Amino acid sequence: MKLGLGLYRHMLTRENFRFARQAGATHLVVHLVDYFKGAHNPRDNQPTGTDQGWGQAGDPDKLWSLEELKALRNAIEAEGLKLEAIENFDPAHWHDVLLNGPKRTHHLENVKTVVRRLGQAGIPIMGYNFSIAGVCGRVTGKFARGGAVSVGMDGPLDTPMPLGMAWNMVYDPQAPRGTLPSITHDELWRRLNDFLAEIVPVAEEAGVKLAAHPDDPPMPSMRSQPRLVYQPALYQRLLDLKPSPANCLEFCLGSLAEMTDGNIYETVDQYSRQGKLAYVHFRNVTGKVPYYKETFVDDGDIDMLRVLRILKQNGYDGVLIPDHTPQMTCEAPWHAGMAYAMGYMRAALQSLDRSD
Repeated sequence: MKLGLGLYRHMLTRENFRFARQAGATHLVVHLVDYFKGAHNPRDNQPTGTDQGWGQAGDPDKLWSLEELKALRNAIEAEGLKLEAIENFDPAHWHDVLLNGPKRTHHLENVKTVVRRLGQAGIPIMGYNFSIAGVCGRVTGKFARGGAVSVGMDGPLDTPMPLGMAWNMVYDPQAPRGTLPSITHDELWRRLNDFLAEIVPVAEEAGVKLAAHPDDPPMPSMRSQPRLVYQPALYQRLLDLKPSPANCLEFCLGSLAEMTDGNIYETVDQYSRQGKLAYVHFRNVTGKVPYYKETFVDDGDIDMLRVLRILKQNGYDGVLIPDHTPQMTCEAPWHAGMAYAMGYMRAALQSLDRSD
C-alpha cells in the first residue's frame, strides 16, 4: 500500500508538495474544484458551508485543459511524488447530469472530455460523488481530542435547496427564487445508470478509473433530495450497474463507518476482495448519522490497524490518504493535523510490512 496526501486547489504549491514528501507521502490526490470561491470558510480546513453551500462553482465554459493537467503532474513529479487522482468534477461542468437539466447532453460531453484529458495526461483515477445535494449539513467545533477543531453532524438537514445550486455549490447566482423539487431514489439511480453507461466506456478507452465516493453524510436524504450510497450494500448496486475495471470506488472509511447499517470490517473485506478500491480515504469517526464527529485517526470507532490487515490480506496495493483530519492548536493547524495523521499511517504501514 502507498501513502498519499490530498490537497485542495489553493494548496497546489511547491511548498505543499514538499510538505507531503517530508511527511512520507509518495502520491497525491488533488482537488481542482475551488470549494472556497466566494465562501467564508477557513481556507485550510474541509469546507462546511451554509444553506447557500460552500461557494460558487467554476467557469462553465472553461474545462481543465490537457496543458494544465500535464503541468500539474510535472510539478508534482519534480518533487518526487506521483499524481494519483483528481477528486471531484466541478458542478459548473456537470450539474445538469445530476439534475437531468437542459444541458445534460453537453455536460456529459464535458465529463467525457475531462476523463479523456486525464488519460492523456497520465493521471489514472477520477474520483466523483454522484449527489444532488453534495457534502452538506456538517458543523465545525472542538470535537476532537484535546479540543481540536473538527467537523461532524448534529442532526438532519432537509431544508430544500435553492434553484441554481447543485452538489452544495452555486452554479447560477442569477437563478430565479424558489427551491429544487424533490425526486425519488429510483430516479436518482436511473440518472446514475445513464451516466455510467455513457462515461464508463470512455474511461475504459482512456485508461482511467472512475472512483465513486459514498454519500457524505450518508443519510437517505439531504436537503429534500435522495442519496445513492448511504448504506454499505448500495455500493454493490453501483458496481453491478456497469461491471467494468473502470467502475471503481473512492473508498471512504469515515463515511462508511457513519452508516447505520453494516459492519465496517465486513464492508472493507467485501469490496477489497473484489479489487474495486481505486483509493482509500483513511479517516476515523465516532458515532453514526445524523450525529457523528470526526476524530484523530487513532481515536475513533474504527480499529484502523484491523482495516489495514484486511486490505493487505485481500491484496490492496493502492493509495491511502487522510482525506481530512482535526486541526491542531498551533500556527499551522491543517499542516500539523495532517502531519500527525501521516506519521501514524506511515508507522502503521511499516509495522504491517514487518509483521510478515
